[in-house]
Amino acid sequence: MLKKVIFTLALCALLFALLPATITAPKILQVFHVVKEPDVITRGTQGSALTIDLSFGDEPVEEWLARLEAPYPLLMIDPSWAERFPDSARLIVKKNIPVALLGSAGASYEEDPALLGREIAEFAALFDKKPLWFRTKDEHFPDSLCSSLWKEEVNALGSTVRWKGGKLPAQQKGEIVAVPLDDSQHVSVKELDELLASRTFQSVEDVLFATTVKTRKIPE
Repeated sequence: MLKKVIFTLALCALLFALLPATITAPKILQVFHVVKEPDVITRGTQGSALTIDLSFGDEPVEEWLARLEAPYPLLMIDPSWAERFPDSARLIVKKNIPVALLGSAGASYEEDPALLGREIAEFAALFDKKPLWFRTKDEHFPDSLCSSLWKEEVNALGSTVRWKGGKLPAQQKGEIVAVPLDDSQHVSVKELDELLASRTFQSVEDVLFATTVKTRKIPE
């Protein structure tokens, strides 16, 4: 009887020792849908989120990125900008500033249905990850584009207010503020600093859910 007990205990110990090696940990998904069907997100539930459409660069912008401190805004990156300014792109990665994909004008995706796939691939090659968020330069999202984004498991992100400099926008609950930095509408670095100082900004995920989302999440 004693031998059977000892044998059983030894067998259990062996199984427990081998079990971790036979289990493969599930891969954490770095994509999620925040809506139950293709749609464009323009507002959260609380707080304020700042997003910057970055498709233009000069020395003041590069210096601003270098001194930018957390909590960071979400940088909507035009891949062609990242290719033109590789040092700034590397700095963004080094500082772990959150990035998302800034695409072309909305109508471009109706003219070229394959455009979105190429832009996502280009972004992934630059930043070694697929974007969670996507915005067109003009915030026009045709239905066909929304459907394509849904299939790609990338969220369409619009804005509550699009600020182009000048008088600071009045704060709104759950607002997503977009600031375009491009060659046609260039907000100064000084104005950006004034906007950052005007209120406490949170991540887009915190504004949407009051929690940071790292895996796939579909709200009830």
